[in-house]
Formats: sequence, structure tokens, C-alpha cells
Amino acid sequence: MMVAPDEPIVSVRGLTKSFGPVAVLKGVDFDVMPSKVSVVIGPSGSGKSTLLRCCNGLELADGGTIRICGQTLAQGGRMLPDAALNALRRQVGMVFQAFNLFPHLSVLGNVTIAPRKLLGLSVAEAEAAGRTLLGKVGLAHKADAYPATLSGGQKQRVAIARALAMQPQVMLFDEPTSALDPELVGEVLQVMRELAAEGMSMMVVTHEMSFAREVADSVSVMDHGVVLEQGPPAQIFDAPRHPRTREFLQAVTTRGGPRQLQGPTGSGTPLLSGDH
Repeated sequence: MMVAPDEPIVSVRGLTKSFGPVAVLKGVDFDVMPSKVSVVIGPSGSGKSTLLRCCNGLELADGGTIRICGQTLAQGGRMLPDAALNALRRQVGMVFQAFNLFPHLSVLGNVTIAPRKLLGLSVAEAEAAGRTLLGKVGLAHKADAYPATLSGGQKQRVAIARALAMQPQVMLFDEPTSALDPELVGEVLQVMRELAAEGMSMMVVTHEMSFAREVADSVSVMDHGVVLEQGPPAQIFDAPRHPRTREFLQAVTTRGGPRQLQGPTGSGTPLLSGDH
């Protein structure tokens, strides 16, 4: 189901979630507009990843409403039935911290298995589309390789290609660079920058402040299960209104600052050659 350009493709209202006695989300409101990038930042344990996982039905919220791709995913502690939930998930690409690739399948096999089994594409159709996507993420030459032979950055780019293979309306990224060595971060962020430039709707939970400042259309700051403030990157980073936001950003800067969007050569522009 398509949504109107002026309506959120992801709409969260009053979302609550607890794990035992710990309240992780405390009435969160959050939107992703079509063809826009909404980034969520904040200290570890603030509820960012739980919010994102609720938006894909991986966690069931206790209360509130989630609408995604024009459908009500969850409302009042109830979720779509399994069949409808699985159908909706085909429209929502998800990229995790861990790569979750199938070790027994080649790179191309990892990218094509879901379109073949869930979208009904023939082997030839799926492989043609898969090779195009691998080229898009700079890994066309790795189509026949296996995950064990890839670097962490390459694995994450395969994971992105795999998610895109389902032709999603929106992409959700859960700290996609947190498991990578610093020199491999740039190649993954570059792919995400290109997706944003092409108009992909994206919700990104990240600790990469440079990416948030440069690529996001809106930035939400979370802490202790609430959204402290939301706004364009310039407002959040240059003129934050909430004292906790200022404290968090100062702490990030004090620890050495946000990692720059550089490839392994330090050139300032990530390389997608896959030679590392």
C-alpha cells in the first residue's frame, strides 16, 4: 500500500514498551516522511533500537500505535496477524548490527534467496536483479564469494543489497556500522548516502554523528525512553534546545568527535572497490 507524499511512511504515536519492571519506551512519537531520512541518536540504552525493532514487528509494543506503509502494524498492544505481518515486512527492509548472512550461500545466493522464495522471481530474474544490486553497493566482483571471505564492511553491504532485493518502500537501519572496524565504516555509510540521494525512505539508528548531520532530513534525540527533541540537523547539532542533548553531543565530541565519512584511504570519500 502506497502512502501520500505528505503522509508519514512510518508513524509512531504514544509508543510504550517495558521489559519486566524497566520502561524502555515511554510514549514515543516519531515519523519518517516518504523519500526522507530520519535519524535517531542518543546514548546507549536510551531505547533507540527498541523503537526501531517495534517498527518492524520484532518487538511488540505494550501501547500506542505504529503505522507503516499505510497499514496499522500495532495498536494497543496488539499486532497484525502473522500472515499480514509477513506481507508487510516485505515492504520494510531491515539492516541489523550483525550481518546475519547465510554462511553456506554465496553472496549472490544471499541476495537472491528471498526474492525467489517470497516474490516468486525465477532464478534468472533474481540473479539479474541481484547482480545489479551488488554492483550498486560496489561488490559485483564478489557475487560468487562466500561470507567467510568478506570483510565486515563488505558483509554489511551485502546485507544492504539483500534488503533492497525485496524492493522495500522503507529501509530500517539498526546501528549498521557499530560492529565494524573504524576503517570500514565509510564504505557502508557511502552506500547509505547514495540510497538517501536516490530518495529511499530511511529510519536510521546510529552513533555516526557526521552521517546524521550530513544526510538526515530530521534528527530525533532519545534518552531514557523519551524523545527529547526533534528537528533538522542544523538545529539539533548547532542549537540544541534540551540540556541533555547538549550534554550528549558534548560528550561525543569530547571522546574524539564523530567519525568522519572517509574510506580506508582517508581521502574523505569512501571507496567501494572491495579490495580490503
